[in-house]
Amino acid sequence: MIIMNDSNIQLFEDKRIRTAWNEEEQEWYFSIVDVVGVLTEQPTKRGATFYWGKLKQRLKEEGSELLTKCQQLKMTAEDGKKRLTDVANTEQLLRIIQSIPSPKAEPFKLWLASVGRERIEETIDPELAIDRALATYLKKGYSREWINQRLQAIQVRKELTDEWDNRGVKQGVEYAILTDEITKAWCGMTTRQYKRIKGLKKENLRDNMSTLELVLYSINPFLFILQS
Repeated sequence: MIIMNDSNIQLFEDKRIRTAWNEEEQEWYFSIVDVVGVLTEQPTKRGATFYWGKLKQRLKEEGSELLTKCQQLKMTAEDGKKRLTDVANTEQLLRIIQSIPSPKAEPFKLWLASVGRERIEETIDPELAIDRALATYLKKGYSREWINQRLQAIQVRKELTDEWDNRGVKQGVEYAILTDEITKAWCGMTTRQYKRIKGLKKENLRDNMSTLELVLYSINPFLFILQS
C-alpha cells in the first residue's frame, strides 16, 4: 500500500520534493518533475514539466524500458489540488538522473541514499522522526514553544487517524470530511475556508497556525474521539 499525505515532502537544498512511501515495498517514490526541476534549476514548474516531457520522448525513442516501469500517483500540485504525477522509485530515479547533465547529480544521489537510510532508521526507532522534525522546524525559524505544540498536534493527528482506520474510515475524501468537521468545531470554517483566510494555497495549514491555534486544534480531535 502506498501511503500518501501532505507531510511527505522532502527537502533537497531547501527545494521541495514530493514523495510517497510504499509500506508494502518499503520503498520511497519521488515526483519526477520535482527532481527534474531541481537538477536542471528550472525557475518554474512548467519549465520542469516541459523538460521532463522532452526527456521522456527521447527515452522512448531510445527504446528505454524505464518508462514502462514508472507509474503515476495523485500528489498535491501548486494550486493545492491532487493531480496524477509521474513518480519513480530510487532505482528508477537514479537511471533518470544519469540522463540529465547536471552538477547537482552527485549531491542528489547522496541525498537519495540519505533519505532511504533515514526512513529505515525511523522505522526501527520512531523517536528519530521527531528529532528530525524538531531540527527542520528550528532551521525554519520557529520558536521552541511553537515546535513543542506542533509536535503534539502531529501526535494527536496520528492517534486520531489510527482511530479512524480502526473504524473503517477511508483515506482521502472521508478523511477530508471528518477533518472539516473538526476544523468547523473550533473555528466555524472548513479547512479550505480557513486556508483562504490565511492566504494559503499549497502550504500546510498547521505549519501556519499560531501556538494558540495549535492548542485548539489539538484539543478538538480528542473531544471528537470521546463523543463518537
